[in-house]
Amino acid sequence: MKIISSPEKMKEYAAEARAQNKTVALVPTMGALHDGHLSLIDKARESADITVVSVFVNPTQFGPNEDFDKYPRQLEEDAAKCEARGADAIFAPAVSDIYAPDASTFVSEEQISQNLCGKSRPKHFRGVATVLTILFNIVRPDFAVFGEKDAQQISVIERMARDLFMDVKILRAPIVRDENGLALSSRNKYLDTYERIGAARIYRALLAGKKLADEGCLNVDRIKALVINTVTNAKTRVIYAEIVDDMTSLPISEVRPGKSRISIAVWFGQTRLIDNIRI
Repeated sequence: MKIISSPEKMKEYAAEARAQNKTVALVPTMGALHDGHLSLIDKARESADITVVSVFVNPTQFGPNEDFDKYPRQLEEDAAKCEARGADAIFAPAVSDIYAPDASTFVSEEQISQNLCGKSRPKHFRGVATVLTILFNIVRPDFAVFGEKDAQQISVIERMARDLFMDVKILRAPIVRDENGLALSSRNKYLDTYERIGAARIYRALLAGKKLADEGCLNVDRIKALVINTVTNAKTRVIYAEIVDDMTSLPISEVRPGKSRISIAVWFGQTRLIDNIRI
């Protein structure tokens, strides 16, 4: 497995693969890889001849007073996991490789990104869209694989790829959870053992909302109220709980069975966690 830091070298590697009529799948990550990320590598390998995993903690998607500086960075450990899972290359550039000191060009999706996480993190999705456009331009992948824990992010990326005629197919992969139901996230590293067990209440609240919908309730306010009441305790502060379209992540006024999603974000202690479930 190759570890590449230079954008030019990454371009050369991907171009060589295409010259050999090989397809390329990209798994964009910020590192601190867990089993959820590794499942994305599995899907990439099923879909393409060459799998590239990018490891880049992207500063433009973090807001003031967020956790950019303390976000876990562990390239050596990540590389070992990628190699064991069968990835062909890691692209791990420095910030200076991706953004010039006077970089002033950004990509912004203006509809989907305004809701859910976009309300409390107003420039987050602009940073996500910008860095992914850069990565897509460097790697020029046939496929890019993303996990549905970040369902709104996938919706933004799908819209961006469609609107800008990007020649890449966006692939969705299901959420991977721990034994207690907590969705795997690199930020789970901020939680101690007892907090991880406690944070599983987020999934229990989603399951309660799904059960209500499965029983025939189409009223979004009733489902939201149940989810919020189930998840809230002294440790948990709800940022949002919304019922949205399954694919676009835009708010809906009534549940459409099989085509809707409960999306939630909470502060659990000092850690921001997101999750969702299809209903």
